[in-house]
Amino acid sequence: MSAILLEGGIVHYEVIGRGRPIIFLHGWVGSWRYWAPAMQTASTGFRAYALDMWGFGDTARDPMCYGIDKQVALLDRFLQELGMAKVAIVGHGLGALVGLLFTLRYPTVVDRIMAVGAPFEASAVNNRLRSASLPDLVDWLLSKDAAAEPARTDGLKADPLSLSTAFNSPDLFNFTQRMGNMHNPCLLVYGQNDPAIVAPALDPATAPLNLHAVLLEQCAHFPMIEDPARFNRLLTDFLALDSGESPRNLLFKEEWKRRVR
Repeated sequence: MSAILLEGGIVHYEVIGRGRPIIFLHGWVGSWRYWAPAMQTASTGFRAYALDMWGFGDTARDPMCYGIDKQVALLDRFLQELGMAKVAIVGHGLGALVGLLFTLRYPTVVDRIMAVGAPFEASAVNNRLRSASLPDLVDWLLSKDAAAEPARTDGLKADPLSLSTAFNSPDLFNFTQRMGNMHNPCLLVYGQNDPAIVAPALDPATAPLNLHAVLLEQCAHFPMIEDPARFNRLLTDFLALDSGESPRNLLFKEEWKRRVR
């Protein structure tokens, strides 16, 4: 277990591997722990970090830090304190939105970003995700098996205010237009059966060349837990692209030809 003091609060993180840095950011339910298998996969060529954002896991609780801008600032300070000038980001749900906002604000810092289950607009979010209690969200989004247990256990540890405050952040959504300003390679990943998030309708003919979306069949809100083998193959293939290379080149792999339309 590793920790760093930022803004007067303890921020918990874990790290494994050697090489270029990659940052894993958790979603609305859970903590760093459900990223462990993906971190193991990435660690063969990267130094993989996963941190708990304000109000989640073993990071400090402070309602003044739960807004989306504060979570983006947490990522910024974390990278500065650990001396990371160029990173890859893998974010899920809330972590995906934090990663996308960070990339838009600090484009030279992000080599590439994989955003899993990222709602582009407020209308893409099931109201249950906004209003349900943490125990209800855990039971709704996660199966009751060993693979999901880390996310189930740590999901219940979060401060409920961390979810509601994030959803009330004024800069949380409206990504449909803003994505046109992003030039970093960006891979969007969605579960076909996700009950919480509706994937955006992206037309490959008009979408920016740096943007590509993949729909994982038989997966819901946690594809990294529900089908780790396929998710980690996709992650490996994305990380194997040359720096600056479009994720659309994944189309040459038959397995990733299913796009979000």
